[in-house]
Amino acid sequence: MTMADRERDFENRFIHDQELKFRIRARRNKLIGLWAAEKLGKTGPDANAYAQEIVRVDFEKPGDDDVFDHLMADLGEMGITEKEIRAQMEELLKEAEKQVMSE
Repeated sequence: MTMADRERDFENRFIHDQELKFRIRARRNKLIGLWAAEKLGKTGPDANAYAQEIVRVDFEKPGDDDVFDHLMADLGEMGITEKEIRAQMEELLKEAEKQVMSE
């Protein structure tokens, strides 16, 4: 195996890992969106639309702050705390990873 082959393998592995992380985060955002939709009393198509909105919100800025801020704005008035939202995001990240890895 030449150095160029190793570099190409490394680049391909990096790309694969980044795509996997993206899919896991997108799945987590959908799951947290469905969780929040339930808290907001949304069901069926309305719940799915809200979950898709949360997925799109994640593209606004790097990291989880955009998703968290959106959820906090929607759920904070209902008495759901920052700690609860962050804990749910953490738990659903693990669930999303399990789901994506089993596909």
